[in-house]
Parts: sequence; structure tokens; C-alpha cells
Amino acid sequence: MADRKRTEVDWQDVRVFLALGRYRSLSAAARALQVNHATIARRIQSLEHSMGEKLVERRPDGYLLTAGGERALEAATGMEAAAQLLARADRADDEDVRGVVRINAPPALAHAFLTPQLALVTSAHPGLDIDLATDLHSVSLERRKADIAVRIGKPNDGDLIAQPVGKLAFGFYGSSARCDAVEQGAPPVFVSFDEQNSDMPEGVWLSQQFPRARVAFRAENQLLQATAARAGAGIALLPHYIGRQVPGLRPCALTPLPPAREVFLLIRGQDRHARPVRTVMRHLVDAFKENRALFSA
Repeated sequence: MADRKRTEVDWQDVRVFLALGRYRSLSAAARALQVNHATIARRIQSLEHSMGEKLVERRPDGYLLTAGGERALEAATGMEAAAQLLARADRADDEDVRGVVRINAPPALAHAFLTPQLALVTSAHPGLDIDLATDLHSVSLERRKADIAVRIGKPNDGDLIAQPVGKLAFGFYGSSARCDAVEQGAPPVFVSFDEQNSDMPEGVWLSQQFPRARVAFRAENQLLQATAARAGAGIALLPHYIGRQVPGLRPCALTPLPPAREVFLLIRGQDRHARPVRTVMRHLVDAFKENRALFSA
């Protein structure tokens, strides 16, 4: 009986479980999928019944995956990637796309989002190679240091084509202990950028809004800041796409918050007809569109 049930997993149940596993919040998962809370609960219960084990536990600060849930989430993520690959391959041109496309992006965005998305490109197009480099500060496309640049905030470059792909919203994230303390009235202790990168917009905004607050830990990028916040060093101002994906972090009810920033893809005007660049651009535009709920408030 148990074996028969394990063969009857519903993909719609899996989609709901993926959303809950990513956001660890019933409300956030419901917003991302545009369904109500009851549907989320029913789908999770259905998947647990099909798999024959408990996948999630409800806690005061959100949902926690069981050991079985963590294994299921890894498998479900693979299923989603395969489904996306099939959908994109279906739209691909019959002719092979070949060449190397060099991409430059901020480190945190590259590690936490772009790398797995770009890996799908090379799977869909075996003749296409990706060279991904990271830099907190902008590189020059006009000097041909990259073919595609991913930028946060409106660019002011010269003869470049800039395509907006979505909004990047922020929130305060920390361990349960740190967030509980702040929500009960304790002064916040922050994690922010190191001195070399103190001119980053989020670091400048934080110092302006909380000029007297202690910054207990400084790191060069937001992925490192998330790791420090998870370990209890302080509260980090993070893009939602990081805060929602790092286990052990939860949103903190702390305000104000900075305005959302727009994400752009940049290419040189003369490259707009180059098939390798156009192919990667299309994949990235699709990826941001499919995952917009991960980035938005």
C-alpha cells in the first residue's frame, strides 16, 4: 500500500510544497501561487499522504521542514528544474546555439539565484558555454569585459541596451532570538557591509536610518551577511531572495525599509542580434519572471 502511494505524487502538490519550503510562510507561499491558505494546507496534507511521511512542522515563527521534508525539497527542486528545462527547450530554435557568453553580476545574486538558472542554459544548449564573474561594483561592457551585465538600480552607461527584469525588495532578517528581542523593544544590532564596500546603497541607507545602532559584524556581500545573521551576529538588511532561501533566518518586524530597486540586464547595442547573447538573455528574462514572487515584497 505504501509503495503504491509513493507512485501517485501530484505535481500540483509538489509546486505548493516547493513554495512553502522556500518561503517557510503560509502567507508568502499563498501570495506566490495566488491561492488561499486552505489550498496550501490541503496540498501539503495531500503530498504527505502520498509520500507516507510528515514533511513540515508548524512553529510560532513559521514552518520547519522535517528531515523527510528536506529530502523531498531537494527532489522537488530537481523536478522543477527539469520542468523549466523542458518548457524552455520547447521554445528553442532548431539550429544549435554555440559560443561563450560572459556574464557579470553582483556576488550574492550570482550565488543565490543566477548560477542554477544559468546552468539550465547549458543543459538546453550543449554548444553554449557560460562564463560567470562576480563584482560588487559595475564592470564596463563597452570595454568588452562582459557580454551581459546584471545590474541593481538604473544604469547610466553609454551605448548599451538596458532591459528591466523585475523589482528587488528588502526586509530585515535574523535568527529567532535576535528578531524576538527587537520585536520586544530591544535596540537592534546589525550586520552590514565592510568598510571597503560601505558605499553600497543598502549600507548607506542603513547607516542613515539607524545612525546610532551598533554594527556588530561587517562582510563584503549580502550572502556572507545572511550567514552571519543566521549564526546570531545581528540583524541583516537583505533582499528577500536571500532572506527567504537561507534556513534559520526569519523576517523581523522592523521598519522602515528601503524602497525596492529595479534589476536590469545590459548588453551592447551591437550584440542585440548575436544568437548566443539573445539566447542567454531570453533565459534570464524568463527566470526572473518565473521567480518574481521570490524577489517582491
